[in-house]
Amino acid sequence: MTQYVYRFGGGVSDGGSGDKTLLGGKGANLAEMASIGLPVPPGFTISTQMCTRYYEEGQSFPDSLRDEVAQGIAHIEGVTGKTFGDAADPLLVSVRSGARVSMPGMMDTVLNLGLNDQTVEGLATASGDARFAWDSYRRFIQMYSDVVLELDHGRFEEALEIAKEDNGYNLDTELTAEDWQKLVAEYKALVEELWGKPFPQDVHDQLWGAIGAVFGSWQAERAKVYRRLNNIPGDWGTAVNVQAMVFGNMGDTSATGVAFTRNPATGENAYYGEFLINAQGEDVVAGIRTPQYLTKAAREGAGAKPLSMEEAMPDAYGELAAVFDRLERHYRDMQDIEFTVQQGKLWMLQTRSGKRTAKAALKIGIDMAEEGLITREEAVARVDPAALDQLLHPTLDPDAPRDVLTKGLPASPGAASGVAVFDSETAERRSATGEPVILVRVETSPEDIHGMHAAKGILTARGGMTSHAAVVARGMGRPCVSGAGSLAIDSRARVMRVGTREIREGDTLTIDGSTGEVMAGSVPTVQPELAGDFGTLMEWADGVRRLKVRANAETPLDCRTARDFGAEGIGLCRTEHMFFEGSRITAVRQMILAEDEKGRRAALDKLLPEQRRDFIEIFEVMAGLPCTIRLLDPPLHEFLPHQEAEFAEVASAAGVGVEQLKRRAAELHEFNPMLGHRGCRLGVTYPEIYEMQARAIFEAACEVAEKSGEAPIPEVMIPLVGTRKELELMKAVVDKAAEAVFAEKGRTIEYLVGTMIELPRAALKAGEIAEVGEFFSFGTNDLTQTTLGVSRDDAARFLGVYVDKGIYARDPFVSLDVDGVGELIEIAAERGRKTRPNIKLGICGEHGGDPASIAFCEKAGLDYVSASPYRVPIARLAAAQAALNAQA
Repeated sequence: MTQYVYRFGGGVSDGGSGDKTLLGGKGANLAEMASIGLPVPPGFTISTQMCTRYYEEGQSFPDSLRDEVAQGIAHIEGVTGKTFGDAADPLLVSVRSGARVSMPGMMDTVLNLGLNDQTVEGLATASGDARFAWDSYRRFIQMYSDVVLELDHGRFEEALEIAKEDNGYNLDTELTAEDWQKLVAEYKALVEELWGKPFPQDVHDQLWGAIGAVFGSWQAERAKVYRRLNNIPGDWGTAVNVQAMVFGNMGDTSATGVAFTRNPATGENAYYGEFLINAQGEDVVAGIRTPQYLTKAAREGAGAKPLSMEEAMPDAYGELAAVFDRLERHYRDMQDIEFTVQQGKLWMLQTRSGKRTAKAALKIGIDMAEEGLITREEAVARVDPAALDQLLHPTLDPDAPRDVLTKGLPASPGAASGVAVFDSETAERRSATGEPVILVRVETSPEDIHGMHAAKGILTARGGMTSHAAVVARGMGRPCVSGAGSLAIDSRARVMRVGTREIREGDTLTIDGSTGEVMAGSVPTVQPELAGDFGTLMEWADGVRRLKVRANAETPLDCRTARDFGAEGIGLCRTEHMFFEGSRITAVRQMILAEDEKGRRAALDKLLPEQRRDFIEIFEVMAGLPCTIRLLDPPLHEFLPHQEAEFAEVASAAGVGVEQLKRRAAELHEFNPMLGHRGCRLGVTYPEIYEMQARAIFEAACEVAEKSGEAPIPEVMIPLVGTRKELELMKAVVDKAAEAVFAEKGRTIEYLVGTMIELPRAALKAGEIAEVGEFFSFGTNDLTQTTLGVSRDDAARFLGVYVDKGIYARDPFVSLDVDGVGELIEIAAERGRKTRPNIKLGICGEHGGDPASIAFCEKAGLDYVSASPYRVPIARLAAAQAALNAQA
């Protein structure tokens, strides 16, 4: 019989840190901490396998699980000496989720479970603190009603606010035992009103309701969105952790906190965290109360008045600091820790590898390698390549004027400007139109995940550095300012006020997540400096990677950017982009409208010097490096007008009649342009087009070689080849142009002629095509379209549903469809090499910047990947990690 329940604590550990797939990250690490002797409240974990079975069997539990859970409760009772449901001295438990990777705030938690009208009296007597007992009971009712009964959380918050207002209180901690007792009665009445039944009093019913809710939260919309954004498979499931409660809300000798062993924003080797005296953990992460600093140095640095934990609880802090050091050495990584102090005794509730900004990841990895804690290869392997995107974009110009409204906490670094919006739906809607937005909230909750992703930055009035907004924003790479307490936010009226200043929805805001500043209006930005830790890690990565990394670029600026980011050449230069600039479009249209070859050549003669100048500029930047240049690819109708109002103007510029232009546009119209008269089919029909482009390439290469003494290496790409004969005809055109130019210039330039593999037939016939082609570049954008029979432009209407339903693990236009498109690439590579052992192989679609796709390219033995300029560092790091994984 399958085991589903695994115990920990009290000298027992049925699992350990290597069991994350089975026990989830939280359960595995609780078992590990217990096994190395740290103070962990006893509990048990229900495995992720049960989550899978729960959904397979219609969200029900087998009888065998009920027996195992009963044994798990008995284990907790044996360690604590308390009994679940005992009216005199009750055992209370927490019920928490625990996926194998951290999903902060995305799934559900229930605390203080086991309280009812009888056990609350026993808790009051046993603890000697009636206020604590009734506070715990109201917390439990409120949380259980929200998470399990799915009642309106706002109604309970409203009742609490009214109670405080009626009594003239500002803080929850001012309410007395009698106040909480009255509020509990109101809460129970609310449950009966909203749910239609009394609040559950049977503690076992409470437990099974909470277990079902935690498993159910795996398929909550916010969790699905988070998984989609972070590429977490939906079939992993979550574990459920049931653990004896320890209480941080038992007076001034109790506290709760969240801490990191190093600074997750900067990577500084200093403890970083927050705590609250007389509070439970949800108070810290939910941002309801602004917490206090963990260390004296952090408090003094921020000019804060409330004492730090180091000052207020020196003994507990000293014990905590020792645990920090032990855990970091044990796990050999920066840890994110949750802890509680109950009447002076420290308890560890969680440890996990902490989420961190890209800047922090670089510094932590390099520092740990230099400290000897990890190797350089491990440092390279630990940095998420996609996270580097946070470092590659502009920050605020330090010299630009700033209209500072207020200052909050610098919760996630970076800066952003955008229009203020006050709810996630508006953020998503306005962002979809291309408008940058700043999401402004009193505090964020997991339901805001879609708005946070859509926003350029996040601003909250409440919460600390470890609040939901801060943790999620750091993980997403969004700048965030939290705890801006001077903000008065009225979400209904869609306005925020700072003193006498007022910002309404649609007004422009700028936030600086590195300083905490909130500014009215837009502030200019400056480019980042990619040196220091970034340069060091890239150097280490380049030392282990095998794949070369090139850039998709066709302007001098793109080329310079790519080269600055470490590109080793151009993998795709799309020449059609050059045809739309300035007066060139007129010459292109004249060529299209010409009645014969002579007319076409006359128009192409006008384009030749323009094309030559383009290639000179590119080759000057890329001197000495390979440059893959794709000859004209799109169908000709794309260069002609489509709107009635444009025809007269275009006809006049091209020197033809309107009717002639309309007739030609009608002749060129295609029902399915992607599969129409484009690519090499244009060259076969009008070889003079490719002849002009080839001449421009070779003339430019010769000129740059003469000036600089360092010749580029042109790789002339013939697009959309499906047969050997097509490539043979087009290569003859290119070779003829090269011979003519070399004879005229008196010099020879090394060059290659190859093709872009973007048709299934080309992949299957790669052996024949390689008899002519000297390189293959896989155009994975179109190869995905032609293989799947899916239009990239139209797929957005349904691909999200396909991913949600598990038909595709990820959007195949974002991450390569390894099983289908990938197999065609492997076939083409194998057959191409069999014919031409030294054939050069690479990819140049958008997948060239996707780490998962790069891992496939390493496995397939390709020679290079090509990505957009800003993704070149991402590709370099991903290629290094792929090489390390291949060696493992």
